[in-house]
Amino acid sequence: MTAENLLSRNHYIPHWDAEDTEAWESGGKEIARRNLIWSVIAEHVGFSVWSIWSVMVLFMPADVYGIDPAGKFFLVAVPTLVGSLMRIPYTVATARFGGRNWTVFSALVLLVPLLATLYLMLNPGYSYTVFLLVAALAGVGGGNFASSMTNINAFYPQRLKGWALGLNAGGGNIGVPVIQLIGLLVIATVGNTAPWIVCAVYLVFCGVAAVGAALYMDNLGGQTADLRAMGRALKFRDSWIISFLYIGTFGSFIGFSFAFGQVLQINFLASGDTPAQAALHAAQIAFIGPLLGSIARPLGGALADRIGGGKITLYTFGAMALAASVLVAAGTVDDATAGAASGPVMVTLVLGFIALFLLSGLGNGSVYKMIPSIFEAKAQSRGDLDKAGRAAWSRTMSGALIGFAGAIGGLGGVGINLVLRASYNSPAKSATMAFWVFLGFYVVCLAVTWAVFLRRPSRAADAADDDRAAVLV
Repeated sequence: MTAENLLSRNHYIPHWDAEDTEAWESGGKEIARRNLIWSVIAEHVGFSVWSIWSVMVLFMPADVYGIDPAGKFFLVAVPTLVGSLMRIPYTVATARFGGRNWTVFSALVLLVPLLATLYLMLNPGYSYTVFLLVAALAGVGGGNFASSMTNINAFYPQRLKGWALGLNAGGGNIGVPVIQLIGLLVIATVGNTAPWIVCAVYLVFCGVAAVGAALYMDNLGGQTADLRAMGRALKFRDSWIISFLYIGTFGSFIGFSFAFGQVLQINFLASGDTPAQAALHAAQIAFIGPLLGSIARPLGGALADRIGGGKITLYTFGAMALAASVLVAAGTVDDATAGAASGPVMVTLVLGFIALFLLSGLGNGSVYKMIPSIFEAKAQSRGDLDKAGRAAWSRTMSGALIGFAGAIGGLGGVGINLVLRASYNSPAKSATMAFWVFLGFYVVCLAVTWAVFLRRPSRAADAADDDRAAVLV
């Protein structure tokens, strides 16, 4: 990578080698930073649109829209599912169309679900099926994460990937609490009858993201991520294990982000609030958890760079199991007292959920740091490739797995909302059963992390374990 190759002609850089230290210091890091900034902004807007229905349900009193709490949990699960599936084609899109080009397109396409949501919320007489279809459109925002992460993974050297990917993902994740905060401001100033204002604000934000990406981002040559690369990445055992662990971290973050406001609203209604009061009180708290989780994600990546992704992930799941135990205890007390201890129980539930948000953010950063490290370690054993070939192979495999793991992880968010829906539909009419399920899953994730990435197995031939652990995790 020479100074001439770094020059962006028509926003296209034909040759890019982030591991070339001289070129990196001679202008490469400024180019990477510029692309990272606008990638974060575009992904941020995508996350906001993806989670817009977690805000819309706060504007939907049952007597107006005719949708009960169980129906709302399913309503927010639909965009979670669609967004998770969209991450697979979005993973290969930047290599096929260019990072800049796809970022512009993916920002503009968000206008479709925003306009549909705006219209539907102003006309609440439609059937539940129509609401499900419009909510599904918001799922396109979930795909932005995969294309953004794959693109930024190509821009940064191995030594900085944990920080760069953590910052990119964390900045995107903040889109969830920001749209919830905007929803809070609308409810606090206008009431729970003007959801169209939230949609209108994001129509402007999408335009800003698209214009900024067009002006300041670049397409890179030599990018080869495709579905076949994803298939090759999935031949490695570690790819499936990372995807499973990401269900526990990102699945928790996005699932709780979509559900937290509803859980709070249900509890406030049970304590005697009117629908408008419950919406306001829930909105005042709901954004805090996703905000802390988003801020924690870059920290998780940085800690993984310093201490090791496997260790941080192990500690995270241990702490998440403890936080889930707090939720179980609070729910059990609430069930036993028939809500008589609602004040202390509510405080305990809020603290337990906020802890889970914070920890899931740390885990998101550490798990994603492990992806490029795994394939960097495996690349060094590829005797059939030269240095450049190994770097390209590692980049391609990492980019492919980033998208697949993101898709599988997002499905964890679907599971959380469906488990909560089933729990509230149970005879107890509470979330306690769901809290037990979460606790059990975190214990399993803890055991898997230790067994695969930290226990010292005897088979030293596996490049993803053993002697390369310092590089890998």
